[in-house]
Amino acid sequence: MPKTVPTLASAPRPIAPYSVATEANGFVFISGQVAIDPAGGPTPEDVADQARLVLTNLGNILSDLGLGFADVVKTTIFLADVADFGRVNEVYGEHFPSDPPARSTIQAGALPKPEFKVEIEAIAAR
Repeated sequence: MPKTVPTLASAPRPIAPYSVATEANGFVFISGQVAIDPAGGPTPEDVADQARLVLTNLGNILSDLGLGFADVVKTTIFLADVADFGRVNEVYGEHFPSDPPARSTIQAGALPKPEFKVEIEAIAAR
């Protein structure tokens, strides 16, 4: 199955040259999402609020694709400061209350803009 790049009505516009999602062989690869309000609102300052916005955007992207959080098989969380792990983990757990996907969490040297404190990418399966 060749790679496809779906059109996503709910996704925040990319801030660089990348596709928000690509699909191949029954898997959907969703690029790292940061706290961008698709309606143009400001980036929240609090890391938990940023995580909540990121996961809301991720949920909207999944919905556009006919998928949900239960279809996610792997995530990677990038943190500007690993000290925020507990707060981000709490918000993350609200979106994956049972059978959470495999996950990696790392402290990144930096995220795309200084105001971003968390970025989450995901892989989902059809």
